[in-house]
Amino acid sequence: MSVKTKTARLSIWSNTTLIVLNAVVGLLSGSVSILSEAIHTLIDLMAAVMAYYSIKIAEKPADKEHPFGHGKFENISGVVEAVLIFIASGWIIYHAVTRLIQGEQMIGVQGLTLGFIVMMASALINLFVSRRLYRVAKETDSIALKADALHLSTHVYTSAGVGISLAVIYFTGWHFLDPIAAIVVASYILKEAFEILIEAFKPLADASLPPEEIQLIEETIKNNLGKAVDFHMLRARKAGSNREADFHLEVPGNMSVLESHDLCDRIEHKLQSQLPKLKVTIHVEPEGYHNPN
Repeated sequence: MSVKTKTARLSIWSNTTLIVLNAVVGLLSGSVSILSEAIHTLIDLMAAVMAYYSIKIAEKPADKEHPFGHGKFENISGVVEAVLIFIASGWIIYHAVTRLIQGEQMIGVQGLTLGFIVMMASALINLFVSRRLYRVAKETDSIALKADALHLSTHVYTSAGVGISLAVIYFTGWHFLDPIAAIVVASYILKEAFEILIEAFKPLADASLPPEEIQLIEETIKNNLGKAVDFHMLRARKAGSNREADFHLEVPGNMSVLESHDLCDRIEHKLQSQLPKLKVTIHVEPEGYHNPN
């Protein structure tokens, strides 16, 4: 089992534990902000499960049905996660606004105390797990793990925010802060969902690699042209953690097939040393020839 799938499993277990804690305390205390965190965590669990299976699929080698590999399954997972988060945030806002319209609902002292403890414990657990996910996501360039880590890092702030609001209610009796805290949680979730949706959807639409990566590819090609004259029609995209690039390489008309092949190999190896999981396709053409296609 790869480090990516092991890390995804860690997220599943942590979310399962927090769902049980938040749901039980939320129901006992009647706090809509704690219940909103339980719903948020439930969505995170669903996202973690999807991330786990999408990573397992994405790591499969290319086959007859998917000759370009399975990398985009991670992006599909990210898009679905974002949609689920939008739904969750809408549910939270609806119930929080309903609570505000209906008036204050008292939360007992015991519920406030227990809720504060659970929310702070949730913040600490999510801090640990999200840092682990971020580190592995960066090392493996996994959009699925990055989306999952973003969920959990948001939980650090929302859980701590709910805990602080419960502490303020305990000392001031301002129970209207409970649904307000839930709306703040939902606002963070909406922002999170939008960021994940944009990042995950771009590769599905075959958007180009970021400008800095395109520049790195161009500079690497220029620095390793050797006997080649020039290059053009560079295209580059991403699928999950995999990258693909292709371009036309102009070589002298009298260059042998073996020489042009060795040159392409050198350029390809240099590019792959600069960008991980990069598949390069080079179309060789004689100097001065420009294919209209």
